[in-house]
Amino acid sequence: MSKIKIMTDSSVQLTQEEIEKYNITVVPLSVTIDGKTYIDGIDITRRDFIEKMDDGKELPKTSQPPIGRFVDTIKKLTEDGSEVIGIFLAKSLSGTIDAAKQAAELVPEAKVTCYDSGYTDRAEGYEVLAAAKDAQEGKSTDEIMDHLKRMEKNMYLEMMIPDLKNIVKGGRLGALAGRVVSMLNIRIFLQMKSGKILVPKKGRGKKFTSKFNDMLVDQLRELGDKVKQVGISYVDTRDEMEELAARFKEVNPNLDILIQETSPIIITHSGHGAYAVMFYTE
Repeated sequence: MSKIKIMTDSSVQLTQEEIEKYNITVVPLSVTIDGKTYIDGIDITRRDFIEKMDDGKELPKTSQPPIGRFVDTIKKLTEDGSEVIGIFLAKSLSGTIDAAKQAAELVPEAKVTCYDSGYTDRAEGYEVLAAAKDAQEGKSTDEIMDHLKRMEKNMYLEMMIPDLKNIVKGGRLGALAGRVVSMLNIRIFLQMKSGKILVPKKGRGKKFTSKFNDMLVDQLRELGDKVKQVGISYVDTRDEMEELAARFKEVNPNLDILIQETSPIIITHSGHGAYAVMFYTE
């Protein structure tokens, strides 16, 4: 039986310990700030990215890894006869999975399966970890794919965006709408479900954010032991996220909670103060 190796992209939220323990290969995306391109996680950290974004004249641009980077990675992973499963951020957010598929076609001797996680950040990370654990247990590609599809259906990604400047800059809202949003202090509650981005509610000010946090606490209370792990990813709100995690622990002391800064691709579009809570039910 050939060995299966797991490949993903750098929008994923994983700890260095997880990457090493499960032999996960992370292919970095690229970010361009004022004409200079950086390789995510290689020559720019997440903290550095925020500082450079603030100093930049224009909104940063993020792009999927070059096809050549994927080709080199696939060749290296399969030179010992191993198969590869690539799990990537949602196609609705990036063309990364398409670049990986094109690269796989350029290495016809390699057996590569590419999977759209439907998510990003820690939600994508949960799928990557599940696949890596399955691979270590000797499960087949088909078994791993079935597991990922089940997880995707039971995944939650819920996000608060209190500052819509970056969305406006990125052209996601018209100029007039952008001015109105700024004047009214509008915030949005965003959900992601299998690649689809939804905006269930909009509101004003800190009271709206407080209600969002209350909703998350209520959700975790209702789901109880069905949820074992929670990911909290943020742009620049570490202290507030620690407080939110403490509230989650009050309703479920057994939760394993990971709090980490999010990736440049999310920071670029979500802006300052944004944070997301991710978990899945078992």
